[in-house]
Amino acid sequence: MSINVSNKVSKRDIDIIHRYLSEHSYWAKNIPREVVERSIENSLCFAAHDGGELVGFARAITDYAVFAYIADVFVLESHRGRGISKMIMKTIMEHPKLQVLRRWSLVTSDAHGLYRQFGFQDVEKPEKYMEIVRKNPYAA
Repeated sequence: MSINVSNKVSKRDIDIIHRYLSEHSYWAKNIPREVVERSIENSLCFAAHDGGELVGFARAITDYAVFAYIADVFVLESHRGRGISKMIMKTIMEHPKLQVLRRWSLVTSDAHGLYRQFGFQDVEKPEKYMEIVRKNPYAA
């Protein structure tokens, strides 16, 4: 396996990221390309490449001081089962600019086991947590 995880995201990668998020993810169905582009521009992104081909992606939304939210984590189906999601998460968690953060957060419906390997746990005091969720804002 010659997988490399870096912070380099090309225009060609954005096509793949947009296609995956808009067509295959459960959290961003029908997301417009310009929204994906803006999210990438305003996040610390992590791209997994096999040779020159993007096979996985994630981004950290962060202030680089106290907080990071992990979002849009995926590995293309053709490359699953090879530890790529672990490689991506390890790279995120070891990134030098993220070592002083007080709080990390994410939301997942199906990958709790992956994130627990990196120290994530259920919300300790859910009664303190609040959110606004707009279900399917990209629906046609």
